[in-house]
Amino acid sequence: MSQLKVLVVDDDMINRKLLVAMLKKHPNIGELIEASNGQETITLLRDLDDIDLVLLDIVMPIMDGIAVLQIMNADPKLQNIPVIVLTTDETKKTEALNSGANDFITKPVREEEIVMKINRLTSL
Repeated sequence: MSQLKVLVVDDDMINRKLLVAMLKKHPNIGELIEASNGQETITLLRDLDDIDLVLLDIVMPIMDGIAVLQIMNADPKLQNIPVIVLTTDETKKTEALNSGANDFITKPVREEEIVMKINRLTSL
């Protein structure tokens, strides 16, 4: 299996750094790209055509994760990229999944949970 290029999206720099540190240990993950809001995420996804997976925070300034999912779903070039939503807000789960998220993790993220979900989504 080739290494994955993962986009980590969270407006909280500490959360992003923790995720990146967790994922760097994963042998299947090659490149990690970071974004701090939804607008930056959409720009990166449109500029880079080789993102394999997005880890997406829901609650962010400028553009939230639900808006990102809706834009991705409406764009044929982006709609097939798997997205795992990360949030502290359980109530967003249904909305996120209905908006096109492939999976959902409640923060704080546990390493074994995220690795398992990434493996499941990317081995399809």
